[in-house]
Order: sequence, then C-alpha cells, then structure tokens
Amino acid sequence: MSVTPTLRSAIVATTALAALALAGCSSSTDDASVTPSATDAATSSAIASAPADATSMDTVTEGKLTIATGEPAYTPWVIDNDPTNGQGFESAVAYAVADQLGYAPADVEWVRASFESSIAPGPKDWDLNLQQFSITEERENAVDFSTPYYTTSQAIVTTEGSPAATATSLADFEYLKVGVPSGTTSYTVAAEALGADSLAVFNSAEDTVLALTSGTIDAFVTDLPTAFYLASVEFDNGVIVGQFGSHEGGDDFGFVLPNDSPNTATVSVAVDALREDGTLAALETEWLSSAIDVPVLN
Repeated sequence: MSVTPTLRSAIVATTALAALALAGCSSSTDDASVTPSATDAATSSAIASAPADATSMDTVTEGKLTIATGEPAYTPWVIDNDPTNGQGFESAVAYAVADQLGYAPADVEWVRASFESSIAPGPKDWDLNLQQFSITEERENAVDFSTPYYTTSQAIVTTEGSPAATATSLADFEYLKVGVPSGTTSYTVAAEALGADSLAVFNSAEDTVLALTSGTIDAFVTDLPTAFYLASVEFDNGVIVGQFGSHEGGDDFGFVLPNDSPNTATVSVAVDALREDGTLAALETEWLSSAIDVPVLN
C-alpha cells in the first residue's frame, strides 16, 4: 500500500498511535461494542414498510440533510479530504444513505466536526455524523447511533523487504512468524486462519509493533483501520498485505445522531436496507479493498 505525504500528515494530525493501537486490538471478550437501541426489532419493523421520504425527517435545515465528518477526513474513508465528491468508503455510504432517505445529492450539505465534540453531550449543528465512530455503551449515554454500516476486519501488516510483503494467500504465511497481542480479536481471527501454534503472542499491541520494527517477527495482525494508520505513519515503509474475510468480533461503526434524535430509527432502517441489498458490502469492497489494494486473503 503506497501512502501519500498528504495522507500521512492527515492521519498524524488526527490520531495518536497508542490510542489507535489499543482501540483497534480490542479484547475478544470485551463487551464495549454493543448493538444500539435504534436496532430494536420492534422499532425498526414498525417503520420498515414505509418508503423513505425526506419531508418526514426533522433536520437542521428544512429539505436538506446535513452530514458531518472530520477535519481533515482522510483516505480511504474520504478521498482528497472532500466528502462532497462521493469518493471514499464513508462518503459513498453517506450518499447511499441520503438517497435511501429520499435526499438528492444536491440536498446533502457537509460540515466539519471534531471527533470528541461529536460524541459529547449537547446540541449539534448537523443531522448525521460519520468518522469511524465505534458504537459503545458509554457513548450512547450522550448521542444516538444508527445500526452499523461497517464492522472492522483484521489485516496483516508488514514492511517493505519482509518476506511477508509478497504474500498473496494465507498459505504463504505457513513458514513466516506472525505476531498478535494476547487475548484480542486479532489473536482469535489469526489463530483460526493461520493456526495458533504458528503465532508469536505478545502482551500488548505496542509490544507487537516493536517486534516488527526490531525484526523479531515478519508481520503482525491488527484491525484494518489501525492497519491504515500504522502502515502509513508508524512505519516509513509499511505495507498492508491483506485483510481476513471474517468480521467476527470486530468493532461496529455507526452514524452518530444527536441524543434522542427523532431520525435515529429512520436512519437505521435506511442503513439496514443497504446492508440487506448488498450495497454496503459492495462499497466496502470498492473502497476498503480494491481501491487501496488491500485484498481479502484466502
């Protein structure tokens, strides 16, 4: 995966290594990621049969859907820091949801909001917000979440020149040393795909990263959003070899809405429809696999 200086500086400006590494390698037994209240089956089924109609939405600006994202918003979530172009996974998902809700592209207005302020209590100047927000119980005390539009997968990270950099399938890792943090989703997925006996297990995500930089291991496993950061920032010559097909145990990303928003259930139904008709899966393949050359490893 090649990363431009613009992407590198954008990610440095928005994310700290320790926070991302720890958040990305969540425990396989951690219950912090939960299904939001908006997913209640009775609520969804009550409105699922109603066609999307923009006039039924209670929005900041009448007839418009105001969507917030970060500043900057970076690849592969938003291409060229321009969410209006519809390019990048989250930009494309936002426009797909807007369409499902009955809004034409011209009726979508974008604003910028910091990550922390977006999930803090208080009034908002936007209707929806997406910038890789994991759905957690704690955050649901302050804001609403839609049903998930993406569940993180696990990926294999290495550096240029490593024998792992040229791997194209899981079989290619048979004689390579792959590191994982103990007791994490990364360990669970890697053990199932590669075999537990073939893994080098470390106490923390930080120890795993250090093992790669020191040459103790050939590659390591982490969640895909963290892989984007580590491969482009922590390592000058980082490479994301590929991602696993399984999303089991991954963090759920949802749209954030103001607390007790009247639109939460409606937005969740729109997200669910896009999941069921295959749109979300197709956008994930387009923007989180094909466009940035992070193939699914089989």
